[in-house]
Amino acid sequence: MNGWGVWTLFVKEVRRFWSVLVQTVLAPVVTTLLYLLVFGHVLQEGGVAFAGVAYAHFLIPGLIMMALMQNAFANSSSSLLQSKMHGNLTFILLAPLSPWEFYLAFVAAAVVRGLVVGGVIFLVGWLVYGLTWQSAGWIILFALLSAAVIGALGLLAGILADKYDHLAAFQNFIIVPLTFLSGVFYSIHRLPEAWQWASHLNPFFYMVDGFRYGFFLQSDVAVEVSLAVTSGFLLFVSGVNLWLLTKGVKIRH
Repeated sequence: MNGWGVWTLFVKEVRRFWSVLVQTVLAPVVTTLLYLLVFGHVLQEGGVAFAGVAYAHFLIPGLIMMALMQNAFANSSSSLLQSKMHGNLTFILLAPLSPWEFYLAFVAAAVVRGLVVGGVIFLVGWLVYGLTWQSAGWIILFALLSAAVIGALGLLAGILADKYDHLAAFQNFIIVPLTFLSGVFYSIHRLPEAWQWASHLNPFFYMVDGFRYGFFLQSDVAVEVSLAVTSGFLLFVSGVNLWLLTKGVKIRH
């Protein structure tokens, strides 16, 4: 494995989003905190989902995951598409990096951005709202797995997209709906039976539910099920990405 090559590409990707920190970190944090401010107060009385858990505390882990996923997706997808459109992807492809190493560097950088944004929101929830947690292990595990899954989806979107319109369509019609319907703002047990069934088909739901379990040791489905679904989805998306990268689909002409 070309460790130095992977590290160099990883550092390049991290520096890319770090150089515009206001846009890539501060802006999504402010947007997410506005969600917390509005929904946390408006639904404070009627939104209780778990016994003994205030709605604001229930909401914060979901908002952390929403911000984490959206930013992990944005990092890998926008970076690859920009490289394709500006022509500098050629220089990356000329480097002695295998498809696996290329994939690893891009997804790892997406994970870092997702964790940075999610970590800032977590700190606000802890310091301002008194958010507590029961199992740091489950929180960290699902944060890493979920950021990797969405970073891999972002890379897939970047591979398939030819222009920003394609990327926007992927995000607006796939990522955003699946995120908002994943239980970020509610427990699925409050939904009609048909919608509960539909929620179980959404892989994002298992990421949010497993992550929330680490805070309250309560969840809508067994945490082992959430772990299995999230891990399986990561393997599937990774396999698709590696196949496309090996074939050079839309990145080698």
